[in-house]
Amino acid sequence: MILVKPSYKIVDYFPSKFDYNWNCKSDYGSLECIEEIGRTCYKSEDRITPGSSKQFIQKLLELKHESVLEHSAMTVRFICDRGVSHELVRHRIASFSQESTRYCNYKSGVTFVIPPWTNMIEGEYRESKSPSLGDNLWFNSCLDSEDRYITLLTVSKWSPQQARSVLPNSLKTEIVITANFREWRHIFNLRCSEKAHPQMRELMIPLRDNCRRLIPVIFD
Repeated sequence: MILVKPSYKIVDYFPSKFDYNWNCKSDYGSLECIEEIGRTCYKSEDRITPGSSKQFIQKLLELKHESVLEHSAMTVRFICDRGVSHELVRHRIASFSQESTRYCNYKSGVTFVIPPWTNMIEGEYRESKSPSLGDNLWFNSCLDSEDRYITLLTVSKWSPQQARSVLPNSLKTEIVITANFREWRHIFNLRCSEKAHPQMRELMIPLRDNCRRLIPVIFD
């Protein structure tokens, strides 16, 4: 049995640095795209200058004209448990690609995500080394489900999509999400809240803070 911590990786944010004729533009990115499209509403394209996108977007946000942010997007790859992924896919205005328990076969060993309220550390285990009763109860539950899953595959000859029924929410999954900037702002507002699930906050708060550093005008 393998235990891992949740993590994320920003795959890309775009549009890429190309113009509409597919000519490379080294100074053209997501913010420039938002400005160019947003100025369509006001027919003020003639006011575009190098570096003007930040001030323009700040004005859009002040006016609550956030629909223009939907013209740029970001893709993020998450490693999390199945319980967290079930919450993530409830965000309708996004595209999802997720590791499938129907087709992935874990007979060589199941990976589980460590909850932040335990003292477990990453690694491969057959027995828990934690002195905590709660940690051990969680660990043994995952270990039992792994044993039963592998037995169903190898002895009972169940398919992965059948045997998965014994796997818990702590099962590790990978999910890639692409959403526009407006939706990411909405996701952060919901999922970084003190009312959000601790495992969701464990993922989303660092991602939000990273986005603030990368694109502060959008995510501050």
